Amino acid sequence: MTSIERVDIAVIGAGLGGAAAMALLDQAGFSVHTFEQAPEFTRLGAGIHIGPNVMKIFREIGLEDRLASIGSHPDHWFSRDGNTGEYLSRIRLGDFALKEYGAPYITIHRGDMHAVQIEALPQDRVHFGYKLTDIVERDGDVLLTFENGEKIAAGLVIGADGINSAIREKLLGPEKPRFSGWIGHRALVNVDKLRASGLEFEACVKWWWEASRHIMAYDTKRDGSEYYYVTGVPVDGWEHDAPFVESSREEMEAIFGNSHPEVNALIAATEEVTKWPFWNRDPLNLWSRGRLCLLGDACHPMRPHMAQGACMAIEDAAVLSRCLTETGETGYADAFRMYEAARRERATKVQTISNANTWLKEPEDPAWVYAYDPMTVALG
Repeated sequence: MTSIERVDIAVIGAGLGGAAAMALLDQAGFSVHTFEQAPEFTRLGAGIHIGPNVMKIFREIGLEDRLASIGSHPDHWFSRDGNTGEYLSRIRLGDFALKEYGAPYITIHRGDMHAVQIEALPQDRVHFGYKLTDIVERDGDVLLTFENGEKIAAGLVIGADGINSAIREKLLGPEKPRFSGWIGHRALVNVDKLRASGLEFEACVKWWWEASRHIMAYDTKRDGSEYYYVTGVPVDGWEHDAPFVESSREEMEAIFGNSHPEVNALIAATEEVTKWPFWNRDPLNLWSRGRLCLLGDACHPMRPHMAQGACMAIEDAAVLSRCLTETGETGYADAFRMYEAARRERATKVQTISNANTWLKEPEDPAWVYAYDPMTVALG
C-alpha cells in the first residue's frame, strides 16, 4: 500500500475475527481495509472447532462448502473419564447438527480455515506488516500510525487485534492480561502410530481428570489424516516471556501417564508438543467509544475449554456488520450501541462457562450455543 491516506473502516488484525469482519463489511458495501502486524500470512495454530452457529456466517460469505470439504464432521462430541474411560456425556453432531441447528459442525486446522478466509478477501485491501504504534482520535476520523511509517486516517476503527489489543488499551488504558493459572499443551500427533496401537480413536473426545485437568482430542481433516490435541492443566505460574515454549512427550507422560489405554497411546504418538499459557481478562463494561469498537479476544478473551473463542469473535463480526448496515457509517454510534446490546449477554455467558471449564462435563443441551443464528438474531 502506498497512496491510501484515508479509509472508511479500518479493521486492526487479520485473524479469524478480523478476516470475518472485513468479508462481511465488504459484502455489505462498505469500503474496508484490514491492517495486520504480521509480515505475511502463515499457517499458525492447530485444531479449532467451528459450530453451526458460525458455519451459518460462512454460508453468508460463501465459504461454508469449502470449509466443510476440508474439516472433519464428528458424529458426536464425547466426554470421558481419563482413567476409566467411562462416558460422562455426549452430544450429537453430524447429521443431527445439520438438521437441528441448521448447519454442520466441523473440526479443522486453524491455519487451513484462516487461509480460506484470507484468500477470499480483496487482496489489495489486506495489508501485512502494519504494526499499530499510535492512535489519535480526531473530530472526523481516527489517525492511525504504524511502525512502518504509514499514517492512515480511518472513519471507523474495529479492534480485532487480540488479547493484547492496542485498540483496547486506547479505550481503557494499559492493563496486562492476567494469567489464568492454566496452561495448554498442543500437538498434532503421528497418525500412523495411533493406528499401529490397534485402538480406535473417536473423532472428537474430551478426557477429564480431577480438578478439570483434561485433554481435548479430535480430527482436523475430513479424511482423518490429522489428529490433534490440546490440554488444560492447572499450574502455579508462567515464568516465560515467550508466547509458548517447547514441551515433550516425557512431560505429557508425567502429567497424564498411566491413564486409559487410548490416552496412553495418544501420548505415545506425540512427537512434537508445545505449551501455552491461558490468559484472562474480566468481562468488559466498555465495548466501544467514539469511532473505536472492539470484537473477539480484544473484548472478551476466554480460555478455550468450550471451543467457542474464535466462534464468538466471528459472531461479533457478523452482528457488528449487521448493525452498521442498519445504521450506515454515519450512524456508527447507534450501531455500536446495538452491537453491544445484542452481544454482551451471550459473549459474557460463554466467557464465564469457558473459564470455569464445566462445558459438557455432565450431560446438557447445547442448543443455546449451536442453534444461535448471528445473521438473524434480534439486534439490540
